[in-house]
Amino acid sequence: MTEKTAEFDGALDHDPAAKKKVVNRLRRAQGQLAAVIDAVETDAHCRDIVQQLSAVSKALDRAGFLIISTALKECLTDPEGSGEERTEELEKLFLSLA
Repeated sequence: MTEKTAEFDGALDHDPAAKKKVVNRLRRAQGQLAAVIDAVETDAHCRDIVQQLSAVSKALDRAGFLIISTALKECLTDPEGSGEERTEELEKLFLSLA
């Protein structure tokens, strides 16, 4: 882990509700991914496989955006702890999901 990303360690610890939402989204994605694997193994129709893959992708993206938005909220509530480097890192994280 780099020094820059260490600034965001525990961002979800400050917001238990957000942490719970992220975990729920990831568990949902895990279940959907299991369904994709099962669909591929059972030779399901490609339409069904692609729909499940899309659901997995959306669940992962939403979890990522929620993590980033939680870090952004932390920057707003603790402006002294946020610097130009922190802002740039959040922007890079956000864009990595786009």
